[in-house]
Amino acid sequence: MGCACGTEKDGKVGGCNNNGACQTGGCNKMNVFDWLSNMGMPTNDQMDVVEVRFKGGEKDFFRNTDRLDLTTGDAVIVEVPNGHHLGHVSMQGELVRLQMQKKKIPNDKAIKKVYRIAHQKDLEKYEEVKKREYPTLYRTREIIRQMKLNMKLSDIEYQADNTKATFFYSAEDRVDFRELIKVLATEFRIRVEMRQISLRQEAGRLGGIGVCGRELCCSTWLSEFKNVATSAARYQNLSLNPSKLSGQCGRLKCCLNYELETYMDALKDIPKVEIPLKTEQGEAVLQKTDIFRRIMWFGYNRENTWFPINVDRVNEILRMNKEGKKPASLEENAAAEKIPISSLNSDLENMDKKFSSRNKKKKRKKRKPRPRNNPSNKKKE
Repeated sequence: MGCACGTEKDGKVGGCNNNGACQTGGCNKMNVFDWLSNMGMPTNDQMDVVEVRFKGGEKDFFRNTDRLDLTTGDAVIVEVPNGHHLGHVSMQGELVRLQMQKKKIPNDKAIKKVYRIAHQKDLEKYEEVKKREYPTLYRTREIIRQMKLNMKLSDIEYQADNTKATFFYSAEDRVDFRELIKVLATEFRIRVEMRQISLRQEAGRLGGIGVCGRELCCSTWLSEFKNVATSAARYQNLSLNPSKLSGQCGRLKCCLNYELETYMDALKDIPKVEIPLKTEQGEAVLQKTDIFRRIMWFGYNRENTWFPINVDRVNEILRMNKEGKKPASLEENAAAEKIPISSLNSDLENMDKKFSSRNKKKKRKKRKPRPRNNPSNKKKE
């Protein structure tokens, strides 16, 4: 994906100007490509709402009431309940209108506003606030162990005004953390918000490298988590090995759904072979299926040889079995006619007769007598 901060403004590159080393969480972090940027838009009804991204890929919509000249990637100070927070503009213009319609968010007065573009002092203060996150995380984990709460604390996000902290945790069962909130508020002197997230959201916030060698989809571009079932692996002829099908979150990989529709369309033309195919040579059992080449591999019982059969041929054999018929083999319907051995050897027998008759003629020939006028005979006389 391209850099989300690379939008040109007055002939100059806008945004964070870090040339790929973006301090907003990475230029590959939940980027949005503005495909409407070069198109002429109506000026009378311009969208005054922008999308702002925070830590961990969390996004929200804010109204630009003061008509600030914003650029994708700009750090802005936005209104939040009982304070303000710092985020980065991830989307603006007509794309925001489409995104709000998709998420069914009404464009009303409930949308908070953008205060201003963040100054250098705001950025420095926010960096100082962020330094509290890791010490708070470690200390909170110790408190959770001491209180013996069955929960896993994964991340902490401090508000830019240093008045509130959000604690992200995951748990299998419901957790009573009322006493924990009192302890944390006294320990760190802030307002505490506990937010439970799923294991997939936890992996998205923490990030990592998948088995494919790339960053996790949930931490780069995937914003909605769809249900992944084991049937997706069966349709794609994948090995049902939990260690290979599970991601870093411990759940089935989200990428199992990426090509599922293509496999489902290809499987419409492939028959379901639930019983062995009956032939005169025996029963052939389905071993594997090449979905896109439309080839099914069958093997006879007690044999290690597999035979590739086209899908059309498999349908034909299934139809014959329903009619009570059996083909001679997987490849042919009729058995080859057995030619008698005598007819196979007829040519050899004719050759034998021919040569045997010649030999008899040679034996019947008489030897010619010597001529009397031979000079050798005269000398002997």
